[in-house]
Amino acid sequence: MQQDKHPDYHPVVFRDRAAGYAFLTRSTATSDRTIEWDDGRSYPVVDVEISSESHPFYTGQARTVDTEGRVARFERRYGGGARPDSESGGRSGPEGGGNPA
Repeated sequence: MQQDKHPDYHPVVFRDRAAGYAFLTRSTATSDRTIEWDDGRSYPVVDVEISSESHPFYTGQARTVDTEGRVARFERRYGGGARPDSESGGRSGPEGGGNPA
C-alpha cells in the first residue's frame, strides 16, 4: 500500500440514539466528539439517524406491499386479466363457451 494516498482508517463508534445502540468498528469517518468504550479507551463517536437496530426492515416492522393490487392494475392495463377456468375448457370470453346463462 502506498503511503499518503489512502485516508486514515481507524476505530470509530457509531451510535444510534433513537435505539440506544452503539457499535465499534473501523472507518474513515471522523468526529470531534469522543466516547468512552467498554474497554476503557476513548474513541471518536459518529451519531447516525438509523441503524440495523431501528430500521423497519431489520426490526420486522416493515410495511408489506399490496402485490395483488399491482398485479390487478397490470392486468387491467395490458389485458392479461382473463384466467382460464376448468368449466370453460381453458377459454374465456363470449366465444369460449362457459356458462350460456
